[in-house]
Amino acid sequence: MTKVDRAAASGLVFLPLGGTGEIGMNLNLYGCEGKWIAIDMGIAFADTALPGIDLITPRHDFIAERRDDLLAIVLTHAHEDHIGAVAHLWPDLRCPVYATPFTAAMLRSKLAEADLLDEVPLHVVPLGGEIELGPFQIQYISLTHSIPEPNALGIRTPFGTVVHTGDWKIDPNPLVGGATDEATLRNFGDEGVLALVCDSTNVLNPGESGSEAAVRNSLRELVADCPGRVAVTTFASNVARLETVAKVAADNDRHTVLVGRSMHRAVHAAREVGYLADMPPILDEDDGGYLPSDKVLYLCT
Repeated sequence: MTKVDRAAASGLVFLPLGGTGEIGMNLNLYGCEGKWIAIDMGIAFADTALPGIDLITPRHDFIAERRDDLLAIVLTHAHEDHIGAVAHLWPDLRCPVYATPFTAAMLRSKLAEADLLDEVPLHVVPLGGEIELGPFQIQYISLTHSIPEPNALGIRTPFGTVVHTGDWKIDPNPLVGGATDEATLRNFGDEGVLALVCDSTNVLNPGESGSEAAVRNSLRELVADCPGRVAVTTFASNVARLETVAKVAADNDRHTVLVGRSMHRAVHAAREVGYLADMPPILDEDDGGYLPSDKVLYLCT
């Protein structure tokens, strides 16, 4: 038994295998009473220092060797750096996976591509829902971010409560999904929190994050000044941005053409769980070429 195992048997352990002190590849372990949970399982994108390599996954041998004591993988949201490694690493872990509806929908398409859809026990947790995994009582706390259904996790243990935020920004008026559940966050604070494990990306930059509503107004003006075909690039997972672009196109008498598999995957997942009900009609790539240049807008990754 290692020092970490002894600590996890007699106390509460936080063990980051990826995503701490770096961008991407999030995989965080919590150990208590000899049992473990994994929070997120993401990828990082390789840079020029690794020629020929596209994706990097966290080194997971520690938890693979203890998979009999791994209770579950619990996902905070559907960004690639939080769910992108599940299909790659799950065969070595073979445990249940928990996620809210949109994250689960995005993950299903990835599991299907890897021929794992019928193997992975994927449990859908309602927004604000709770799950109990051995010594861990976990409550999902709705936040706002550049993707639907980002969540913090309030993790209650016999040794105290940890709030693990996942990714977040403060947007009081999100265009897709609900606002941050400040009341539940406040309740955890009133109960007492042993540790806050928090996203800190750009935390040293002064100012506030902009709202998607401001982007919509600016983009409408920019597209109005374009005489021919328009192409707009964005992350496919930014569902609010996809809706923004489609509405801006419609406001400028243009049809939106989706380009790329990830775009179609995100729109399908969002509609599957009830988002994008007001999004204007969209066209496939093959249809875009038949439209006049001033009547089309391409939405690309």
